[in-house]
Amino acid sequence: MNWKNTVDRYGSPSMAMHWLMLLLLAAVYACIELRGMYPRGSDMRELLKTWHFMLGLGVFALVFVRLALRLVAGAAPLIRPALPVWQARLAALMHLALYAFLLAMPLLGWLTLSAAGKPIPFFGLQLPPLLGADKALADSLKEIHETIGTIGYYLVGLHAAAALFHHYWTRDNTLLRMLPGSGRRAG
Repeated sequence: MNWKNTVDRYGSPSMAMHWLMLLLLAAVYACIELRGMYPRGSDMRELLKTWHFMLGLGVFALVFVRLALRLVAGAAPLIRPALPVWQARLAALMHLALYAFLLAMPLLGWLTLSAAGKPIPFFGLQLPPLLGADKALADSLKEIHETIGTIGYYLVGLHAAAALFHHYWTRDNTLLRMLPGSGRRAG
């Protein structure tokens, strides 16, 4: 088990954070999608919304841990065979977009709840509002949050599709670098 990245693979903490963030994102999306199955004001709908808020704020907290890991874990493992320059640039742009998404969405959610004058729950804690109550602002922030949330489906989907494309079509080690276990080979 390597704690730092090697030439061929990401370190264990980096891998764990990657897959944990995926699970958290899936749970955040599941909570907000499933709430629609329950009538407004019902206990289950409110519970799912609360879990959406808390898990989203969990993503916000963990993205800073993930960014710190990027700084201390060493250079990313090499992709073999090397990517064409345009693909490497597109991959860097995708990662930048994903990190912006992981930071912006929870922050927008926190701002939306703040502007709506609602409590900001975080696993037994109440976080402070980031701004004063303003219904019109809350409505605008909610709309932006929902629009970027839709974009998030595409970002995550494209990221996964690219990993699978590299694994099954170009047969490089892009996906293998992030998979737990040892001795895996492309092909």
